[in-house]
Amino acid sequence: MASRHPVPPTSSLPPLARLATYSTAHIAEAIDNLRSIYCPQALATLPQPKALPKHLVHDTSVPDSGYASAEGEDDSDDEYDEDDTPFDIDVLRSDTFEREFAIRWLTGFAGRSDVWVYSETSDEEADARAALVDSAASILSVFAGKDEDEEALTRTFSFPTSPGLRADSCCAVHVELNDAPLLSDDHTSVGLQSWGSSIRLAERMCLDPGAFALSLVRSTEPSLRILELGAGTGLLSIAAAKLLASVEVIATDYHPSVLDNLRENVSTNFSTPSACPIDVLALDWQNPVYEGALASRFDVILAADVVYHPEHARWIKACVERLLTHGSHGVFWLIIPLRPTGRHAGMSDTVEAVFPRASDVQRKELAILRVQELTKQEGVGRADEGGYKLYKIGWA
Repeated sequence: MASRHPVPPTSSLPPLARLATYSTAHIAEAIDNLRSIYCPQALATLPQPKALPKHLVHDTSVPDSGYASAEGEDDSDDEYDEDDTPFDIDVLRSDTFEREFAIRWLTGFAGRSDVWVYSETSDEEADARAALVDSAASILSVFAGKDEDEEALTRTFSFPTSPGLRADSCCAVHVELNDAPLLSDDHTSVGLQSWGSSIRLAERMCLDPGAFALSLVRSTEPSLRILELGAGTGLLSIAAAKLLASVEVIATDYHPSVLDNLRENVSTNFSTPSACPIDVLALDWQNPVYEGALASRFDVILAADVVYHPEHARWIKACVERLLTHGSHGVFWLIIPLRPTGRHAGMSDTVEAVFPRASDVQRKELAILRVQELTKQEGVGRADEGGYKLYKIGWA
């Protein structure tokens, strides 16, 4: 910082409404200033994110916010205070108003930082900006240790259904989810937040389940079996379980923290274990273990925003080949955000590289039966999403 002592957050943090106009160096100064105020001397050098096993299922780049939040915005034009008047750092550190202002800013920064990171075309600069997001999350984790109530955001979704569709006469499916903020020093657990693609797919499934091979009653056959890959907060699994009358749902993910949050969300949405048709299981696409509930095939497989590396589509295809029911009854629904810029641009191309079009198939194999492009809804999804591709994949 230009000043010889830390500056109060209210006069040092740049307004989030104009985040895109600030340089990497400017944001680095602001975050360093917060670190000097709120991190004890023993934490002056914040720990680096914990190293995960070398595994590509969860990318180590900037995490997904899941939605474009407008909270935490501040339009103040205040600039850094260069006043060198001596002061007591403990007084500033204990100032409740300044502390709450810093928390709101850090939370807002984490929620919208993807656009700021991806606005850089240089990989080196983008990596530097992503590292600052890590640093901001680490500072938030210090606050989290002092106030556990700031660790969660409850989101409630209500998806309309067609009149008379459900046996209980309810015309909507309600889902309550815990979206965990990016407070861990391991923020690669991006499934802790609900993503725009899962919201778009859930609303379409609820409005017309028949179009997605989801039947309410199969009286002459066993219950419909549904599998979700990369379930995250469990939005698709919970919506399907609440929508359908006879169903078995297996919600899977890889990251332990995501699985813990997923189990909590499932428990929140079903009053008793006996009334819950959802099981939560770990599934590593790269090294899958097919046992227990995963030993049998599924009628419908769902996946939303799960491709963040070229290898992901290949691994997912191998899993679906092993787990999808053969014949016309087996359907895999995959929705991918269209990100025109940034390191995750073009991920839909990797899907189409491993899944052939049905018209090009010469033998029995999984293929793309249909592709539909969906528009982005205002207030839903990451700011860098331009829309979505919904793939219907099955045995051709």
